[in-house]
Amino acid sequence: MSKTLKVAIIGCGGIANGKHLPSLAKQPQVEMTAFCDIVEERAAKAAAEYGIEGAKVYTDFRKLLEESDVDVVHVCTPNDSHAEITVASLESGRHVMCEKPMAKTAEQARQMLDAAKRTGKKLSIAYQNRFRSDSLYLKQLCENGELGDIYFGKALALRRRAVPTWGVFLDEEKQGGGPLIDIGTHALDLTLWLMDNYEPKSVTGSVFHKLGSRENAANAFGPWDPEQFKVEDSAFGFITMKNGATIALESSWALNVLDFGEARTLLCGTEGGADMNDGLRLNGEKMSRLYETKVDFGSGGVAFFEGEQETDAVREARAWVEAVLEDKEPLVKPEQALVVTEILEAIYESARTGKTVYFD
Repeated sequence: MSKTLKVAIIGCGGIANGKHLPSLAKQPQVEMTAFCDIVEERAAKAAAEYGIEGAKVYTDFRKLLEESDVDVVHVCTPNDSHAEITVASLESGRHVMCEKPMAKTAEQARQMLDAAKRTGKKLSIAYQNRFRSDSLYLKQLCENGELGDIYFGKALALRRRAVPTWGVFLDEEKQGGGPLIDIGTHALDLTLWLMDNYEPKSVTGSVFHKLGSRENAANAFGPWDPEQFKVEDSAFGFITMKNGATIALESSWALNVLDFGEARTLLCGTEGGADMNDGLRLNGEKMSRLYETKVDFGSGGVAFFEGEQETDAVREARAWVEAVLEDKEPLVKPEQALVVTEILEAIYESARTGKTVYFD
């Protein structure tokens, strides 16, 4: 493969413009040559802003796959189309970066993984929170055994009032759910990755639609339409792993809570603990005394200068491009993302049936 990657973007909406396009534009080895969206104007606008001269615009992803000579496809569409587009892209000989969650259902996610294995092409899921400075630092601590045996974790993705009112976020058919599958997926992925534990035993879940029916509700993005609010406004899960470790997952778009924040984790191990409630905080016991410390991620050292730091999104794009060009395994493996989707699906199923869901 040449040292220049030709990339196609399928889905030119909010997540593409907010993350994928500007992050890929910072990669010198990348040329964005094809853009696809069911709304042609969106694809044309993205092509004009980020594409190379002569970049092609499509409204049908199948035609893009047939006609373009791209090496990599970024799938930035609603959840219900992730599997179809990803499988077709892999089978056409392209590597794929798919937005989170991996798919709307676990069965669709398994189809994506099977296609990647069958074609030998790389597949990764866009869990960019793994690439934050605090996440990478904590991962190294965990791998070095600083926390010991991690037996309890919390995956936290709580918004007090920040219901997305655009696109298809409130459409259960398109998305598969609300805050759990939208932002809870980030917190769960981060927690499983830090614990390096991907073997769930059982899942018990609760899903609520308590505030979504309110008219003229306070909301960061303006009042939502109760008639359109077809998904949960909060969801919670209790996950038991095969080795006995447990994880509590909390997610919400609208919840009467003051301690809120997204893509956070709390870990408790035999040798120490960590949380992301106020930056990255570590705690433990030394010489018969308890201690806590907060990690400073500022560059410092020079007055009025904090240094240049990559954002998590740019770091994610760079690592993905390097994985393709250097034939390395991506940091976010599809096998790991599949487990995230399986657990999310189990929480929804448990809430629907009122029963604990057992794996295997």
